[in-house]
Amino acid sequence: MIKKGDKVTVLTGKDKKKSGTVTRVFPKDAKVIVSGVNICKKTQKPRKSGQKGTIVEMEFPIHISNVSKKV
Repeated sequence: MIKKGDKVTVLTGKDKKKSGTVTRVFPKDAKVIVSGVNICKKTQKPRKSGQKGTIVEMEFPIHISNVSKKV
């Protein structure tokens, strides 16, 4: 079982062989967020009038089966 704070390595996908610590766990969806892994760019709308929209880099969840605990 993978918990918050565990050190894990990614087994598949674009971030294969990268490692990091688990920052958040979603047990119902069987997904985890790993720091520094699976970073995607997302556009953010302006909050106030006159303010510009920005592009924000966010860490997105990975399925638990695609990571393994580091010993």
